[in-house]
This record gives sequence, C-alpha cells and structure tokens, in this order.
Amino acid sequence: MTSPPATAQHLRDLARLRRVRDRIDRDHAQPLDVEELARGVHMSAGHLSREFRAAYGESPYSYLMTRRIERAMALLRRGDLSVTEVCFAVGCSSLGTFSTRFTELVGMPPSAYRARAAGATAGMPPCVAKQVTRPVRNPVRNPDRNPVRNREAPAVQPSVA
Repeated sequence: MTSPPATAQHLRDLARLRRVRDRIDRDHAQPLDVEELARGVHMSAGHLSREFRAAYGESPYSYLMTRRIERAMALLRRGDLSVTEVCFAVGCSSLGTFSTRFTELVGMPPSAYRARAAGATAGMPPCVAKQVTRPVRNPVRNPDRNPVRNREAPAVQPSVA
C-alpha cells in the first residue's frame, strides 16, 4: 500500500508530466530537447524520460516526433507545400531524419504519402480526417530496430444507421 506522502508525490509527478506533454503538443514546431523539457519541470533528463515512458508508453522524444509527423501528414494532405517545406514547418531540422522517421511511423515516404493522400480526405470534415489518418500503434515489431511501429489507421466508410 502506498503511503499518503508517496501518493501525493506521485500525483505531483503526473501533473509535471502532463505539463511536459502539453508543452510538446503546443510547441512541437519549436526546437525542443529532453534536457530543456526536464529543466522546465525541475527534473533530470533521465528521470523525465523514465517517468514519461512509464506514464505514456513512449519517450518524450518519440512523443514529440509523433506529434510532428501527425502535423506533417496534415500539411502533406493539403498539398500546397513541398516535403522540404513541411519538414521545416513541423520543427525538424534534417530532411533525412524527418523522412526516415516519417517512413517508420506511417509506412511510406512523405512524397509517396503526399501523392496518395492528395484526394483521400476530400469532402471529409477535418476532425474526421484527422482521426482516420492518425498514426496508430502496430503490434508488429520492426526486427531491425525493435521499436513498435506505427501505421495509419485504415479508412473506414461511415455508415448511417
């Protein structure tokens, strides 16, 4: 059984982790690193990484990159920006790293995604398009790198019943 002071500390830590997650959601296009995020909540980078992973199932860096890739997917669906422009618009500083991470999370390179997604969400309300195209966890592990890969949610035809 957890003592009351330990429970209170755990709740304070969870609140700090939520502030980190909220900052990543809000400032994903800004230059962020784990050390800076940790300083903002008065934790060491290692402790923040361990606690964030325990609470949310992924590291702060992985969460940041997932947010950036989700935003990149939306920009690529619009079709008015090049892949390079999208890369820098979402806060990535390396086109190679962006393309590699995008391919890992989505399952195809950004240029192929842009070509495929051009008309895929036409006529769909933006809130539905965001949900349908959001990367989701795939339980199959990548044998080369061993992280859980993400994939785009399958398109589901809405039914009116």
